[in-house]
Amino acid sequence: MKKTTLLQSCSRTVISGSSAVVLLLAVPLTQANASDKIQFGNLTVGGAMRANYAVGDYPADADGDASRAWEDDGNFSLDTFRVNMDYASGPYIGKLEYRWYNGYNFLHTGWLGYNFEDDSQLQVGVNRVPFGPGPYGLSQSWFFDQHYYVGLSDDMDMGVKYSKAGGNWQWDFGYYYADEGAYRGSTADSARYSYDVVNEDGSGYEERNQVNVRGIYSMPDAGVPTDIGFSLQYGELKSNGPQKDGDHYAASVHMINTWGKLKLATQLTRYKYDVDAAQPLGSDQLVQFGAYDFPSTAAAEAWIPAISLSYTYTTDGVDWLDYVVPYVEYSSIIKDASGFNDSDLFMLGMAWAHDGWYIYTDLAYSNGNEFVGGDATFGDRLGANADDEWQTRFNINFGYYF
Repeated sequence: MKKTTLLQSCSRTVISGSSAVVLLLAVPLTQANASDKIQFGNLTVGGAMRANYAVGDYPADADGDASRAWEDDGNFSLDTFRVNMDYASGPYIGKLEYRWYNGYNFLHTGWLGYNFEDDSQLQVGVNRVPFGPGPYGLSQSWFFDQHYYVGLSDDMDMGVKYSKAGGNWQWDFGYYYADEGAYRGSTADSARYSYDVVNEDGSGYEERNQVNVRGIYSMPDAGVPTDIGFSLQYGELKSNGPQKDGDHYAASVHMINTWGKLKLATQLTRYKYDVDAAQPLGSDQLVQFGAYDFPSTAAAEAWIPAISLSYTYTTDGVDWLDYVVPYVEYSSIIKDASGFNDSDLFMLGMAWAHDGWYIYTDLAYSNGNEFVGGDATFGDRLGANADDEWQTRFNINFGYYF
Protein backbone atom coordinates (compact mmCIF):
# COMPACT_ATOMS: atom_id res chain seq x y z
CA MET A 1 0.00 0.00 0.00
CA LYS A 2 2.84 2.47 -0.60
CA LYS A 3 3.17 4.80 2.37
CA THR A 4 -0.38 4.22 3.51
CA THR A 5 0.95 1.13 5.28
CA LEU A 6 1.71 3.59 8.08
CA LEU A 7 -1.99 3.37 8.92
CA GLN A 8 -1.13 0.42 11.14
CA SER A 9 0.17 2.94 13.66
CA CYS A 10 -3.21 3.64 15.24
CA SER A 11 -3.04 3.95 19.02
CA ARG A 12 -5.43 5.10 21.67
CA THR A 13 -4.02 6.56 24.83
CA VAL A 14 -5.48 8.47 27.75
CA ILE A 15 -3.64 11.75 27.22
CA SER A 16 -2.05 13.86 29.92
CA GLY A 17 0.87 16.18 29.53
CA SER A 18 2.20 19.61 28.64
CA SER A 19 2.02 22.28 25.96
CA ALA A 20 5.06 21.05 24.02
CA VAL A 21 3.01 20.89 20.80
CA VAL A 22 4.72 24.10 19.62
CA LEU A 23 8.11 22.37 19.71
CA LEU A 24 6.93 19.46 17.63
CA LEU A 25 5.22 21.64 15.05
CA ALA A 26 8.47 23.54 14.61
CA VAL A 27 10.34 20.43 13.42
CA PRO A 28 10.59 20.48 9.57
CA LEU A 29 9.11 17.37 8.00
CA THR A 30 12.08 17.21 5.63
CA GLN A 31 14.32 16.05 8.48
CA ALA A 32 12.60 12.64 8.53
CA ASN A 33 13.44 9.71 6.29
CA ALA A 34 11.46 6.47 6.50
CA SER A 35 14.34 4.49 4.94
CA ASP A 36 16.78 5.27 7.78
CA LYS A 37 16.72 1.80 9.34
CA ILE A 38 19.40 -0.28 11.05
CA GLN A 39 20.54 -3.43 9.27
CA PHE A 40 22.08 -6.48 10.98
CA GLY A 41 22.55 -9.01 8.21
CA ASN A 42 19.08 -10.33 7.41
CA LEU A 43 17.50 -8.39 10.30
CA THR A 44 16.13 -4.86 9.78
CA VAL A 45 15.44 -2.74 12.87
CA GLY A 46 13.17 0.29 12.85
CA GLY A 47 10.56 1.90 15.01
CA ALA A 48 8.35 4.89 15.63
CA MET A 49 7.79 7.74 18.04
CA ARG A 50 4.44 9.45 18.32
CA ALA A 51 2.92 12.36 20.19
CA ASN A 52 -0.71 13.34 20.54
CA TYR A 53 -2.86 16.44 20.99
CA ALA A 54 -6.52 16.13 22.04
CA VAL A 55 -9.30 18.56 22.90
CA GLY A 56 -13.02 18.02 23.24
CA ASP A 57 -15.97 17.34 25.53
CA TYR A 58 -14.02 16.45 28.66
CA PRO A 59 -14.21 17.72 32.24
CA ALA A 60 -11.91 20.64 32.96
CA ASP A 61 -9.09 20.13 35.42
CA ALA A 62 -10.14 21.29 38.90
CA ASP A 63 -6.73 22.88 39.50
CA GLY A 64 -6.68 24.70 36.19
CA ASP A 65 -3.94 22.51 34.72
CA ALA A 66 -3.89 21.45 31.07
CA SER A 67 -6.60 18.94 30.24
CA ARG A 68 -8.45 17.75 27.17
CA ALA A 69 -11.35 20.10 27.92
CA TRP A 70 -12.20 22.86 25.46
CA GLU A 71 -11.83 25.48 28.19
CA ASP A 72 -8.28 24.29 28.98
CA ASP A 73 -7.27 24.48 25.29
CA GLY A 74 -6.60 20.77 25.10
CA ASN A 75 -3.63 18.72 26.13
CA PHE A 76 -0.45 17.40 24.49
CA SER A 77 1.83 14.53 25.50
CA LEU A 78 4.13 11.86 24.21
CA ASP A 79 2.11 8.89 22.99
CA THR A 80 4.09 5.86 21.87
CA PHE A 81 7.55 4.49 21.39
CA ARG A 82 7.88 1.26 19.47
CA VAL A 83 10.57 -1.01 18.06
CA ASN A 84 10.09 -3.06 14.88
CA MET A 85 12.20 -5.96 13.67
CA ASP A 86 11.83 -7.57 10.25
CA TYR A 87 13.70 -10.73 9.27
CA ALA A 88 14.11 -12.06 5.71
CA SER A 89 16.43 -14.83 4.58
CA GLY A 90 15.39 -16.59 1.40
CA PRO A 91 11.89 -17.97 1.99
CA TYR A 92 12.13 -17.46 5.78
CA ILE A 93 10.59 -14.29 7.20
CA GLY A 94 9.60 -12.87 10.55
CA LYS A 95 8.23 -9.78 12.29
CA LEU A 96 8.36 -8.44 15.81
CA GLU A 97 6.91 -5.22 17.21
CA TYR A 98 6.89 -4.08 20.83
CA ARG A 99 5.28 -0.87 22.12
CA TRP A 100 5.71 1.32 25.19
CA TYR A 101 3.13 3.76 26.54
CA ASN A 102 2.85 5.81 29.72
CA GLY A 103 2.38 3.18 32.43
CA TYR A 104 2.05 0.06 30.30
CA ASN A 105 3.67 -1.82 27.42
CA PHE A 106 2.92 -4.88 25.31
CA LEU A 107 3.86 -7.07 22.38
CA HIS A 108 2.04 -6.02 19.22
CA THR A 109 3.37 -8.59 16.72
CA GLY A 110 5.69 -11.57 16.94
CA TRP A 111 5.73 -14.27 14.29
CA LEU A 112 7.98 -16.38 12.07
CA GLY A 113 6.93 -17.39 8.57
CA TYR A 114 7.71 -19.04 5.26
CA ASN A 115 7.10 -17.88 1.69
CA PHE A 116 6.27 -20.82 -0.58
CA GLU A 117 7.16 -20.95 -4.26
CA ASP A 118 3.49 -20.54 -5.25
CA ASP A 119 3.48 -17.13 -3.49
CA SER A 120 1.49 -18.44 -0.55
CA GLN A 121 2.66 -17.65 2.97
CA LEU A 122 2.58 -19.21 6.45
CA GLN A 123 2.83 -17.21 9.69
CA VAL A 124 3.20 -18.78 13.15
CA GLY A 125 2.98 -16.73 16.33
CA VAL A 126 1.20 -13.50 17.28
CA ASN A 127 -0.17 -12.30 13.95
CA ARG A 128 -3.09 -10.32 12.56
CA VAL A 129 -6.39 -12.19 12.39
CA PRO A 130 -7.84 -12.20 8.83
CA PHE A 131 -11.18 -10.44 9.18
CA GLY A 132 -12.57 -7.56 7.14
CA PRO A 133 -11.64 -5.91 3.85
CA GLY A 134 -7.99 -5.21 4.72
CA PRO A 135 -5.34 -5.54 7.42
CA TYR A 136 -6.80 -2.59 9.36
CA GLY A 137 -10.45 -2.97 8.42
CA LEU A 138 -11.93 -0.23 6.24
CA SER A 139 -10.99 2.85 8.25
CA GLN A 140 -8.35 5.44 7.36
CA SER A 141 -8.52 7.28 10.69
CA TRP A 142 -6.37 7.14 13.82
CA PHE A 143 -9.42 5.92 15.77
CA PHE A 144 -10.36 3.09 13.36
CA ASP A 145 -14.08 2.23 13.17
CA GLN A 146 -16.28 0.47 15.71
CA HIS A 147 -15.20 -3.00 14.51
CA TYR A 148 -11.86 -2.49 16.26
CA TYR A 149 -13.43 -2.04 19.70
CA VAL A 150 -15.12 -5.45 19.67
CA GLY A 151 -12.08 -7.33 18.39
CA LEU A 152 -13.08 -7.49 14.72
CA SER A 153 -10.43 -5.24 13.15
CA ASP A 154 -6.63 -5.23 13.48
CA ASP A 155 -6.90 -8.03 16.05
CA MET A 156 -3.68 -9.81 17.04
CA ASP A 157 -3.88 -13.39 18.35
CA MET A 158 -1.56 -16.35 18.92
CA GLY A 159 -1.83 -18.94 16.18
CA VAL A 160 -1.19 -19.98 12.58
CA LYS A 161 -2.27 -18.17 9.41
CA TYR A 162 -1.96 -19.38 5.82
CA SER A 163 -2.53 -16.96 2.92
CA LYS A 164 -2.75 -17.84 -0.77
CA ALA A 165 -3.78 -16.13 -4.01
CA GLY A 166 -5.57 -18.17 -6.67
CA GLY A 167 -6.81 -16.49 -9.83
CA ASN A 168 -8.80 -13.45 -8.76
CA TRP A 169 -9.22 -14.80 -5.23
CA GLN A 170 -7.14 -14.02 -2.15
CA TRP A 171 -7.65 -16.60 0.62
CA ASP A 172 -6.67 -16.46 4.28
CA PHE A 173 -7.10 -19.30 6.78
CA GLY A 174 -6.28 -19.00 10.46
CA TYR A 175 -6.28 -21.08 13.63
CA TYR A 176 -5.67 -19.23 16.90
CA TYR A 177 -5.15 -21.19 20.09
CA ALA A 178 -5.44 -18.07 22.27
CA ASP A 179 -5.30 -14.27 22.22
CA GLU A 180 -1.97 -12.41 22.24
CA GLY A 181 -1.82 -12.31 26.03
CA ALA A 182 -1.52 -9.48 28.55
CA TYR A 183 1.77 -7.72 29.35
CA ARG A 184 2.88 -5.02 31.80
CA GLY A 185 0.29 -2.56 33.13
CA SER A 186 -1.97 -1.76 36.04
CA THR A 187 -4.79 -4.14 35.06
CA ALA A 188 -4.91 -7.89 35.47
CA ASP A 189 -5.52 -8.83 31.84
CA SER A 190 -5.99 -5.72 29.65
CA ALA A 191 -2.43 -4.52 28.94
CA ARG A 192 -2.61 -5.50 25.28
CA TYR A 193 -2.93 -3.90 21.84
CA SER A 194 -6.10 -5.37 20.39
CA TYR A 195 -9.48 -5.90 21.98
CA ASP A 196 -10.08 -9.42 23.32
CA VAL A 197 -12.37 -11.06 25.83
CA VAL A 198 -10.39 -10.60 29.06
CA ASN A 199 -10.40 -12.29 32.46
CA GLU A 200 -9.94 -9.31 34.76
CA ASP A 201 -10.97 -10.82 38.10
CA GLY A 202 -9.67 -14.36 37.55
CA SER A 203 -13.06 -16.03 37.14
CA GLY A 204 -14.18 -14.73 33.75
CA TYR A 205 -13.77 -15.95 30.19
CA GLU A 206 -10.74 -16.19 27.90
CA GLU A 207 -10.51 -16.91 24.19
CA ARG A 208 -9.51 -20.36 22.89
CA ASN A 209 -9.45 -22.32 19.61
CA GLN A 210 -10.58 -19.70 17.12
CA VAL A 211 -10.80 -20.39 13.38
CA ASN A 212 -10.99 -17.79 10.61
CA VAL A 213 -11.66 -17.88 6.89
CA ARG A 214 -11.52 -14.87 4.59
CA GLY A 215 -12.00 -14.74 0.82
CA ILE A 216 -11.67 -11.61 -1.33
CA TYR A 217 -12.47 -11.61 -5.05
CA SER A 218 -10.83 -8.85 -7.12
CA MET A 219 -12.34 -7.41 -10.29
CA PRO A 220 -9.66 -4.97 -11.48
CA ASP A 221 -11.01 -4.77 -15.03
CA ALA A 222 -14.59 -3.90 -14.07
CA GLY A 223 -16.01 -0.47 -14.95
CA VAL A 224 -15.45 0.34 -11.27
CA PRO A 225 -12.54 -1.80 -9.97
CA THR A 226 -13.95 -3.73 -7.03
CA ASP A 227 -12.78 -6.11 -4.32
CA ILE A 228 -15.68 -8.00 -2.76
CA GLY A 229 -15.28 -10.50 0.02
CA PHE A 230 -16.48 -12.27 3.13
CA SER A 231 -15.00 -13.08 6.53
CA LEU A 232 -16.03 -15.84 8.97
CA GLN A 233 -14.88 -16.37 12.55
CA TYR A 234 -15.74 -18.92 15.24
CA GLY A 235 -14.09 -19.54 18.59
CA GLU A 236 -14.53 -20.94 22.08
CA LEU A 237 -14.72 -19.04 25.37
CA LYS A 238 -13.07 -20.93 28.23
CA SER A 239 -14.63 -20.38 31.64
CA ASN A 240 -12.45 -19.79 34.69
CA GLY A 241 -15.36 -19.50 37.09
CA PRO A 242 -18.84 -20.90 37.89
CA GLN A 243 -20.28 -19.98 34.48
CA LYS A 244 -20.50 -22.46 31.61
CA ASP A 245 -18.02 -22.39 28.74
CA GLY A 246 -19.20 -20.25 25.87
CA ASP A 247 -18.42 -19.53 22.25
CA HIS A 248 -18.57 -16.71 19.73
CA TYR A 249 -18.94 -16.13 16.02
CA ALA A 250 -18.76 -13.28 13.54
CA ALA A 251 -19.66 -13.10 9.86
CA SER A 252 -19.02 -10.18 7.56
CA VAL A 253 -19.43 -9.09 3.95
CA HIS A 254 -17.26 -6.25 2.68
CA MET A 255 -16.42 -4.40 -0.50
CA ILE A 256 -13.93 -1.81 -1.76
CA ASN A 257 -14.70 0.23 -4.88
CA THR A 258 -12.13 2.53 -6.46
CA TRP A 259 -12.46 5.37 -8.96
CA GLY A 260 -8.89 6.45 -9.58
CA LYS A 261 -7.73 7.86 -6.24
CA LEU A 262 -11.21 7.83 -4.69
CA LYS A 263 -12.01 4.79 -2.55
CA LEU A 264 -15.31 3.67 -1.06
CA ALA A 265 -15.13 0.87 1.53
CA THR A 266 -18.24 -0.74 3.02
CA GLN A 267 -18.78 -3.53 5.51
CA LEU A 268 -21.67 -5.24 7.30
CA THR A 269 -20.94 -7.59 10.20
CA ARG A 270 -22.98 -9.78 12.49
CA TYR A 271 -21.41 -11.02 15.74
CA LYS A 272 -22.55 -12.93 18.83
CA TYR A 273 -20.86 -13.93 22.09
CA ASP A 274 -22.68 -16.76 23.86
CA VAL A 275 -21.90 -16.10 27.53
CA ASP A 276 -23.49 -17.26 30.78
CA ALA A 277 -25.21 -14.83 33.16
CA ALA A 278 -23.21 -16.44 36.00
CA GLN A 279 -20.05 -14.71 34.69
CA PRO A 280 -18.56 -11.85 36.77
CA LEU A 281 -20.55 -9.24 34.81
CA GLY A 282 -23.78 -10.89 36.00
CA SER A 283 -25.41 -10.78 32.56
CA ASP A 284 -25.51 -12.83 29.37
CA GLN A 285 -25.98 -9.63 27.35
CA LEU A 286 -22.53 -8.16 28.03
CA VAL A 287 -18.96 -9.22 27.30
CA GLN A 288 -15.84 -8.14 29.19
CA PHE A 289 -13.34 -6.75 26.69
CA GLY A 290 -9.99 -5.13 27.36
CA ALA A 291 -7.12 -3.32 25.61
CA TYR A 292 -4.69 -0.46 26.26
CA ASP A 293 -4.62 -1.36 29.96
CA PHE A 294 -8.28 -0.79 30.72
CA PRO A 295 -11.33 -3.08 30.63
CA SER A 296 -14.69 -2.18 29.12
CA THR A 297 -17.95 -3.93 28.35
CA ALA A 298 -19.63 -4.50 25.00
CA ALA A 299 -22.96 -5.86 23.85
CA ALA A 300 -22.88 -9.63 23.40
CA GLU A 301 -24.90 -9.57 20.17
CA ALA A 302 -25.09 -6.90 17.49
CA TRP A 303 -24.84 -5.78 13.88
CA ILE A 304 -22.05 -3.42 12.72
CA PRO A 305 -22.50 -1.44 9.50
CA ALA A 306 -19.52 0.69 8.49
CA ILE A 307 -18.58 2.94 5.56
CA SER A 308 -15.47 4.93 4.63
CA LEU A 309 -14.94 7.33 1.73
CA SER A 310 -11.38 8.53 1.16
CA TYR A 311 -9.26 10.21 -1.50
CA THR A 312 -5.48 9.99 -1.90
CA TYR A 313 -4.10 13.26 -3.28
CA THR A 314 -0.44 13.28 -4.30
CA THR A 315 1.14 16.69 -3.71
CA ASP A 316 3.80 16.67 -6.45
CA GLY A 317 4.35 20.42 -6.29
CA VAL A 318 4.86 20.59 -2.52
CA ASP A 319 8.38 19.77 -1.33
CA TRP A 320 7.47 19.21 2.32
CA LEU A 321 4.45 16.97 1.68
CA ASP A 322 4.15 13.72 -0.30
CA TYR A 323 0.39 13.14 -0.17
CA VAL A 324 -2.75 13.77 1.87
CA VAL A 325 -5.73 11.47 2.45
CA PRO A 326 -9.01 13.19 3.40
CA TYR A 327 -11.74 10.83 4.62
CA VAL A 328 -15.23 10.72 6.04
CA GLU A 329 -16.42 7.62 7.91
CA TYR A 330 -19.36 6.24 9.87
CA SER A 331 -19.84 3.03 11.84
CA SER A 332 -22.35 1.83 14.41
CA ILE A 333 -22.90 -1.04 16.83
CA ILE A 334 -26.62 -1.86 16.58
CA LYS A 335 -27.42 -4.05 19.58
CA ASP A 336 -29.98 -6.81 19.99
CA ALA A 337 -30.53 -6.38 23.73
CA SER A 338 -33.69 -4.51 24.67
CA GLY A 339 -32.85 -1.22 26.36
CA PHE A 340 -29.33 -1.01 24.93
CA ASN A 341 -28.62 2.15 22.95
CA ASP A 342 -26.67 1.93 19.70
CA SER A 343 -23.07 3.15 19.64
CA ASP A 344 -22.31 5.41 16.67
CA LEU A 345 -18.99 6.88 15.54
CA PHE A 346 -18.71 9.59 12.89
CA MET A 347 -15.29 10.67 11.67
CA LEU A 348 -14.07 13.54 9.52
CA GLY A 349 -10.34 13.65 9.05
CA MET A 350 -7.20 13.89 6.98
CA ALA A 351 -3.84 12.09 7.03
CA TRP A 352 -0.63 13.86 5.96
CA ALA A 353 2.56 12.05 4.87
CA HIS A 354 6.14 13.01 4.10
CA ASP A 355 9.16 10.68 4.28
CA GLY A 356 8.97 9.13 7.75
CA TRP A 357 6.24 11.45 9.04
CA TYR A 358 2.58 10.47 9.18
CA ILE A 359 0.13 12.86 10.87
CA TYR A 360 -3.57 12.26 11.54
CA THR A 361 -6.02 15.13 12.08
CA ASP A 362 -9.40 13.77 13.17
CA LEU A 363 -12.68 15.28 14.28
CA ALA A 364 -14.63 12.49 15.98
CA TYR A 365 -18.30 12.70 16.94
CA SER A 366 -19.80 9.78 18.85
CA ASN A 367 -22.53 8.67 21.22
CA GLY A 368 -20.75 5.45 22.16
CA ASN A 369 -16.97 5.25 21.89
CA GLU A 370 -14.70 5.11 24.94
CA PHE A 371 -12.14 7.49 23.41
CA VAL A 372 -14.50 10.29 22.40
CA GLY A 373 -15.61 12.57 25.23
CA GLY A 374 -15.36 12.19 28.97
CA ASP A 375 -18.67 13.32 30.43
CA ALA A 376 -20.63 10.12 29.82
CA THR A 377 -20.19 6.90 31.81
CA PHE A 378 -16.83 5.33 30.99
CA GLY A 379 -16.67 1.57 30.30
CA ASP A 380 -20.33 1.21 29.31
CA ARG A 381 -20.45 2.98 25.96
CA LEU A 382 -20.18 -0.16 23.80
CA GLY A 383 -22.51 -2.02 26.15
CA ALA A 384 -25.83 -0.62 27.36
CA ASN A 385 -24.60 2.92 26.57
CA ALA A 386 -27.09 4.22 29.10
CA ASP A 387 -26.10 7.89 28.68
CA ASP A 388 -26.43 7.83 24.86
CA GLU A 389 -24.73 11.24 24.83
CA TRP A 390 -23.18 12.71 21.68
CA GLN A 391 -19.69 14.05 22.36
CA THR A 392 -16.84 15.48 20.29
CA ARG A 393 -13.06 15.12 20.20
CA PHE A 394 -10.55 16.83 17.94
CA ASN A 395 -7.29 14.89 17.75
CA ILE A 396 -3.88 15.31 16.10
CA ASN A 397 -1.46 12.41 16.18
CA PHE A 398 2.13 13.12 15.09
CA GLY A 399 4.14 10.05 14.11
CA TYR A 400 7.72 9.66 12.92
CA TYR A 401 8.65 6.22 11.57
CA PHE A 402 12.25 5.11 11.17
